Amino acid sequence: MTTNTKEAALEDLIIASLETESGYEQGTNEDYNRDYAIDETRLFRFLMITQESEMTNIGLEADGSGETYEHNKQKFLDFLRNEITKRGVIDILRNGIKFYPSNISLYNPTPSERNEQAKVNFEKNIWSVTRQLRYSKDETRRALDFVVFVNGLPVLTTELKNRWTKQNVEDAVKQYKTDRNPNELLFQFKRCAAHFAIDDEEIKFCTKLEGNDSWFLPFNKGFNDGAGNPPNPHGIATDYFWKETLDKTELANIIENYAQVVKEKDPQTGKIKEIQIFPRYHQWSVVKLLLADVKDKGVGQRYLVQHSAGSGKSNSIAWLAHQLVDFEKDNQTVFDSILVVTDRRNLDDQIKNTIKSFTSVSNTVAHAEHSSDLRDAIRDGKKIIITTIHKFPYIIDDIGTTHKGRRFAIIIDEAHSSQSGNMSATMNTILSTIVFSDDDESEDVINKLIESRKLMPNASYFAFTATPKNKTLELFGSPYKEDGKTKHRPFHNYSMKQAIEEGFILDVLKSYTTYQSYYHLVKTIEEDPIYDKNKAQKRLRKYVELEPEAILKKAEIIVEHFHESVRYRIDNKARAMVVTGSIKKAVEYFDAINECLKNRKSPYKTIIAFTGDAEHTDASTQEKDMATESKLNGFPSNKIEENFKKEPYRFLICADKFQTGYDEPLLHTMYVDKVLADIKAVQTLSRLNRAHKNKEDTFVLDFANKADDIKEAFSRYYKTTLLSDETDRNKVYELIANMEKHEVYTQKDVDNVVDYFIHGHPRVNIDPILDSCVTNYKPLNEDGQVEFKSSAKQFVRLYNFLGAILSVGMVEWEKLSIFLTLLIPKLPAPKENDDTKELLKYIELESYRAQKKETLNISLDNKDYEIPPITAGGDGYVNNPEIDYLSHILDDFHKRWGDLNWQDEDNVKTTIKQVQLSVSKDEKYKNAMINADKDAAKDESIDATERAMQSFMNDSMELYKQYADNPSFRLWLIDMIFNGTYKRSELTH
Repeated sequence: MTTNTKEAALEDLIIASLETESGYEQGTNEDYNRDYAIDETRLFRFLMITQESEMTNIGLEADGSGETYEHNKQKFLDFLRNEITKRGVIDILRNGIKFYPSNISLYNPTPSERNEQAKVNFEKNIWSVTRQLRYSKDETRRALDFVVFVNGLPVLTTELKNRWTKQNVEDAVKQYKTDRNPNELLFQFKRCAAHFAIDDEEIKFCTKLEGNDSWFLPFNKGFNDGAGNPPNPHGIATDYFWKETLDKTELANIIENYAQVVKEKDPQTGKIKEIQIFPRYHQWSVVKLLLADVKDKGVGQRYLVQHSAGSGKSNSIAWLAHQLVDFEKDNQTVFDSILVVTDRRNLDDQIKNTIKSFTSVSNTVAHAEHSSDLRDAIRDGKKIIITTIHKFPYIIDDIGTTHKGRRFAIIIDEAHSSQSGNMSATMNTILSTIVFSDDDESEDVINKLIESRKLMPNASYFAFTATPKNKTLELFGSPYKEDGKTKHRPFHNYSMKQAIEEGFILDVLKSYTTYQSYYHLVKTIEEDPIYDKNKAQKRLRKYVELEPEAILKKAEIIVEHFHESVRYRIDNKARAMVVTGSIKKAVEYFDAINECLKNRKSPYKTIIAFTGDAEHTDASTQEKDMATESKLNGFPSNKIEENFKKEPYRFLICADKFQTGYDEPLLHTMYVDKVLADIKAVQTLSRLNRAHKNKEDTFVLDFANKADDIKEAFSRYYKTTLLSDETDRNKVYELIANMEKHEVYTQKDVDNVVDYFIHGHPRVNIDPILDSCVTNYKPLNEDGQVEFKSSAKQFVRLYNFLGAILSVGMVEWEKLSIFLTLLIPKLPAPKENDDTKELLKYIELESYRAQKKETLNISLDNKDYEIPPITAGGDGYVNNPEIDYLSHILDDFHKRWGDLNWQDEDNVKTTIKQVQLSVSKDEKYKNAMINADKDAAKDESIDATERAMQSFMNDSMELYKQYADNPSFRLWLIDMIFNGTYKRSELTH
């Protein structure tokens, strides 16, 4: 006999495993009631075993029969069917039903460690699987490969395929979409928790069948940080589904703690929309692994979870928080309170929605809007407290001594370097009990402060991020030894690579288009002054990029591209974001894009987002005033996200807002006019990656960054991010040495300031000492001031970080940190000899153009990325100036930004001069300059340029080809010739 390779054999194997290894019963089609989509036999067996008296109360006594019994049974089943339709099968299993005059339980939950009776009750649940289930009343030959029931209620359906018979998981998905009528009772929304498509290599699932609109997500482990599943040396690659997921304990866990229906309000219609949630494998896995480690090690551990942006971190955080509430070790609850710290405004609502069906939210969850709310929530013993990092500093002094014996789980959302140092120190100060008495010596107080910085033994930290930096990895990551170094890695990783390959998020680098800006500046003075070349180049570029002409040209490109290539995408709902580098630039874009939209009679409108106010010129009145985003938009700031989903708003113009934590699946295209580096590049561009059932791709048009820089930034977080070594503690001494050599302060200054400060002395005792130090700082030259101030800032940041993890506290470092924290705000900015400020008075923009450079599919290397630890380098540095003449600086500027890689550049330049001379002598153009307005003259100039280009075509075919084929170059040449000839005409006349 040979191996049976048919699909039925794989089905045999799965059913046998569920029966023999997991204790499932096998149901039959005779047990299944198609009118109610239940295994009627097992439903009533469970009810009679567990609640015989309640069944008798509702007229369904054991061994009942007759017309009255059948009538009562039909009423009960009708009621149950309607309740499942309204509430969903998961809620029915968790909470049962009320059927007069009884409360009926449909499931016995997982017992706690100490509850022996609950263990007995749990074993009374009936787990069953029915293969080849004929589910349809009308098409009775149609059958599902197998369906999983709990106490007779269907929980999961499956379609099974076998690659040996040349079918795979996609065939199963197609079968669900095209051959399974979603109107059949079993397939109706909420009737089952999920529908699984399975083959011998991959698994997908869907929580709502909608024909071809059904959205199937992967349920795979991942392989090599990518999609799929690893080879299984002990069996079939997907056997984890029936051996782990369908294990009674694990499926019970999913039913009780993960699967649910959440309600969301549609901001446009106001209608309540229901969404059924089932965990992805990585979400289920990470929570399981975290809980197992807490069970093993108890309180006081640190965990770093690197999960890609858009991978469902909010649900993972909510599921973890909920399960930590009553989590037990050695018959005791492990944590008294769960603190969720976030900088995302909407996470609190997401968590509340996610756990709403698990427990009473009002009794369990507190939202700390204000510092007093947070303090009261801890005092009142609220189990889950959601707050923002910004709330912590305001309540440090308000926390009493009542929390000394409490144990906390601290879940940090989007934990990156800006939070990992000061945030952890702030939280520890809150959670520890720092009590200063009048009898404390200075050293006693310092030692208490040192202890308050450390990660507290009565707290466990769970840090979630897609982009861990070195501080985050060292503070929360898992240490391991390699090559004689202590390295750190995430506790769990769901990589960007896997999320993209699985189609859960989109690849934002797949269509990445860069534009190059080309400028021509002219010197407006006879003299040729000398400047620092590097500073002058930066100032010139900043000047040009903020010029209205430059922004208007780019706005034209943006509006044209959106209308031609973007607006119809995502079922004609595509949105675009314009990312700018300053509020001023955002306001300029706001006006320019609105002008372009008006000129082309577009139906679309813009929204601007920034914090603060900015000078703005009203387009109709030309009056200037200070405008806010709400004044420019015409609606309150808190309506931006809601309105951006509505028509006619299609453009969101941002200055440092909505670049992190913003989740809008309709966002398709991003126009970038801001330099992005490292984590900012990843976080900003990742706003595009959210999946939508009608969203097939994304697009980035970048005016400011090079493709290689973007690739480098994303490579750090594409797979697993590792820390190559721990921070060298001795680097602190280098920073101290950098400061001490400038003799700005003495040890006596440090001691006196710290002593006065920690004992609450008035400022009149502290300020004179600090002011004396400032007096010592001011005479330093630029190099000295930069080195001292940057070293001081770096010391404070580095010590804030190291203070949390140092095994031995350093009194002198703590004192110096307090001293420098008070001194730094008093230090003036290093004096800078920048004579380029006057440069802008001597130049003007003659022409500007932005030309498409290339469209790339930026592919990332398939490897983990090691980042170095924190260094002791300061923030500031002084460039050695490269002095040059203004004329040379402009020449070099044009070479950098105006080169089109001509084959015969000299010939091209000569021909351009000839064309310009020909245009200047054109009689029609000269007549228009004298007798017509500027617009009419411009039209004649364009015609004259066209005639001249035709006549000089043979002199430079290369120039003519660019003119004919390159619209950007043609516009630039026309503008350059007109601006030059028309200005000369003005001088002449």
